[in-house]
Amino acid sequence: MMLKGYGAVILEGAWLTLQLALSSMALAIVLGLIGVALRLSPLRWIAWLGDLYSTVIRGIPDLVLILLIFYGGQDLLNRVAPLLGFDDYIDLDPLLAGICTLGFIFGAYLSETFRGAFMAIPKGQAEAGMAYGLSSGKVFFRILVPQMIRLAIPGFTNNWLVLTKATALISVVGLQDMMFKAKQAADATREPFTFFLAVAAMYLVITSSVFRCSPCVTSKNATR
Repeated sequence: MMLKGYGAVILEGAWLTLQLALSSMALAIVLGLIGVALRLSPLRWIAWLGDLYSTVIRGIPDLVLILLIFYGGQDLLNRVAPLLGFDDYIDLDPLLAGICTLGFIFGAYLSETFRGAFMAIPKGQAEAGMAYGLSSGKVFFRILVPQMIRLAIPGFTNNWLVLTKATALISVVGLQDMMFKAKQAADATREPFTFFLAVAAMYLVITSSVFRCSPCVTSKNATR
């Protein structure tokens, strides 16, 4: 057998990888919308906070951020916990930490994507909403966000592909995902090429499905 009995183990890791990717993207969308709301704020100091988040996160390698957030977050929790009456050492769950880390990182990338989409919307749209008596919040979520989604689909798709590939980095903090399982199997059988080739094929299946769906979604939204 090509995978020498490790096929089920690799598939188990693939399922965990998919959960990580989907959950991280959901969090990234929320943080991206918050980030772009900050960056488009008329208050300069709020816009500065949004720009700072986007600039700092996009300027540091993903692997470095993963290690900083995972180990730094765990250290911070264990420093604060005794002050709150918790004396036991806290170990961060690798899956939860991975979701938070990738969500935080790609929230910055999506904020840039969403910002570009918002800037492409004619200013008259927001002005018309305000003229009808809508609050700035309602104008943002009811008028601008729906149009932004259509314009942001190409950039969103690209970020989804990059995030999916970035899930492979989370194995460095102990998450037993597809990469982690493949490395274990490779070490046990001394056939790393076989197992990492299998992982590459699985990632290709996931990303190819996005490539195939993206034109359909884009054309469907373009007709609205």
